Amino acid sequence: MAEPKTRKPRATAKAASEMATKKAPAAKKAVVRPRKARGGARPPFATRPGQPHPLGATVRPDGVNFSVFSQHATAIELLLFDAEDAVEPVQVVQMAPKDHLSFHFWHVFVVGARPGLHYAFRADGPARPEAGLRFDPGKILIDPYARGNSMALWDRVAATRPGDNLASSMRSVVIDPSTYDWEGDEPLRRPMKDTVIYEMHLAGFTRGPGSGVARPGTFRAVIDKIPYLQSLGVTAVELLPVFQFDDRTAWEHDSRRLANYWGYSTMAYFAPHPGYCEAPGEAAHLDEFRDMVKALHRAGIEVILDVVFNHTDEGNHEGPTFSFRGLDNLNHYCLVPGNEQYYNDFTGCGNTFNSNHPIGSKVIVECLRFWVQEMHVDGFRFDEGSVLSRAPDGTPMEFPPVLWQIDLDEALADTKLIAEAWDAAGLYQVGRFPGYRWAEWNGAFRDTMRDFVRGEPGRIGAVADALTGSAGLYQSSDHGPLNSVNFITAHDGFTMNDLVSFNRKHNDANGEGNRDGVDDNKSWNCGVEGPTDDPEIEALRDRQVKNLATLLMLSQGVPMFVMGDEVRRSQGGNNNTWCQDNETGWFDWSLPEKRPDMLRFWSRLIAFRKDLAALRRERFFDGTPNARGLPDVAWHGTELGQPGWDDGGARALSWTVAGEGEAADIHVMANMWWEPLEFALPEVPGRRWFRAIDTGRPSPDDIPETSEPVAGGRLTVGGRSIVVLTSR
Repeated sequence: MAEPKTRKPRATAKAASEMATKKAPAAKKAVVRPRKARGGARPPFATRPGQPHPLGATVRPDGVNFSVFSQHATAIELLLFDAEDAVEPVQVVQMAPKDHLSFHFWHVFVVGARPGLHYAFRADGPARPEAGLRFDPGKILIDPYARGNSMALWDRVAATRPGDNLASSMRSVVIDPSTYDWEGDEPLRRPMKDTVIYEMHLAGFTRGPGSGVARPGTFRAVIDKIPYLQSLGVTAVELLPVFQFDDRTAWEHDSRRLANYWGYSTMAYFAPHPGYCEAPGEAAHLDEFRDMVKALHRAGIEVILDVVFNHTDEGNHEGPTFSFRGLDNLNHYCLVPGNEQYYNDFTGCGNTFNSNHPIGSKVIVECLRFWVQEMHVDGFRFDEGSVLSRAPDGTPMEFPPVLWQIDLDEALADTKLIAEAWDAAGLYQVGRFPGYRWAEWNGAFRDTMRDFVRGEPGRIGAVADALTGSAGLYQSSDHGPLNSVNFITAHDGFTMNDLVSFNRKHNDANGEGNRDGVDDNKSWNCGVEGPTDDPEIEALRDRQVKNLATLLMLSQGVPMFVMGDEVRRSQGGNNNTWCQDNETGWFDWSLPEKRPDMLRFWSRLIAFRKDLAALRRERFFDGTPNARGLPDVAWHGTELGQPGWDDGGARALSWTVAGEGEAADIHVMANMWWEPLEFALPEVPGRRWFRAIDTGRPSPDDIPETSEPVAGGRLTVGGRSIVVLTSR
């Protein structure tokens, strides 16, 4: 199965054309373009030269320091607005190189400016696209370091045309992050071995009917659903992108406007998405996000952000200009050598951010520090992370500066780092991603477990490796089981319900003739394509979901599953819901009531994993015996010591994991054959086996409150079922 390619909005606009060369105007100091401000006339702010660092808008007791990077600009203007939807600026400050330029940093201090002030930039310079220079003095540009931006006037098409777009552009807003009361909160720093990740779309988690929240789809709405997450037992939520993105697209299907639902095209790295805020116009972006983080931390749940540094939403040479491109295109993006009007596109999204250029690396590392230090985020998952290991020309680097700086940065030392270790241009680095402590989405684990559970023969060797933390991938590079993030489902691809309900994808609602999304899903519909009222097929699907969940939670490494798997949430067979901001992509809050047995199974299964340290090892198995003489892991088939590694038709595997000290030993029998099989049981001196899990039994006997003793030396395991025993 090929790695999923995340479908994102096309980064082009038909109305775009190349910018004409313009002569830069003479730089001046401070100019006021008079306009009656709301609430009456106000005298212009006084200005001082300011400081080059830090970048962005920094609040001081007597005003605000503004700084922005541009090596090739000949003039920069700072525009100040009295409201987010004000068309005309109340003041325009022209920064003269003589007083306002240090190295390549343009800066000015605005005396008396306060948080809540809206602002933007204009940048002039050479307009030579063939040389990578795309300055347009009419374009309004948001601050790459802005903590919040307003889209009240935003028109994407206008940003693709050359010339002035003042009346239809975004505005950044001055926000002081230092005033928030964290009430003692800090990142939780939970060990990776104790982590269970729940991947979810922040808005989709609460937008569905029946969510019962006051403000569906917002940061605050997640707070109302924390009791549900606690009852499930997950220790971390991994949020699809929450950095600002443009959720509107030009795409339509069946007279319905499609949305950029997933958000994998970032506009501003330091700004929470305004669409997830209750009151973005009040510049409360940061506080609303931090309220959510603080509440999740109080519940013992970490926050991991899915971040997209590999490209931006400015797209290719036909895309809009609203930030990096207008300030310094040549340094911020990877351009085609010898023909710099075009972008190297290793991401499949139109451009590639120049992450290993000093300024690109600075933006990324300072962004991560901001979200950890000021927003208390616990970790990051890097979309198409392999892009960040490439040089500007695309060559993979042995020691990519940005990845190693992130890995070794002291401010990020306790932060979880997870890579999607592949990219759209074919660089696949699972098992060898640069750095010491990076965890990786383990696509091999996903494919192996899907094959095994659907009944593909001859996969038991790969299954055994996956169960041990994928030693075959990680051990030779001196990594361990915790470098593997094990998953069977994610936002890309089928949900677990759809994995056992569909043989093929059904993406017609995406408007691309079902051509988008991966074709090889390694799924099996259990006999009927899609929903069915047949009780036998439904029972089989329940069992298959339980089998997948059990293998996931019994494996060494870090387990992750996607929101709704615990109640068999369906996307109707759509395996690429990037544009489905509707019931297809949302959590269905009727399901916990419709499928309480499934929810109970998942929550008890997660608790089972937490209770047994032998399932959460930091190092690979090495055969060391415990006090009872059991090796740390022993492999079997239906007969002891005979796993049948070379049996091409094998569909069954059993194994024993030794507990340390007085802890329980674990014996697992996985039968993916469709008929019952009898398994021999190993002896444990001085102990008996008790049945803890049996996916072939109905609830509540599938994972009972009190485990029952197992008599005799053999046990029959039903077809397509897993039985887990513990010793005491």
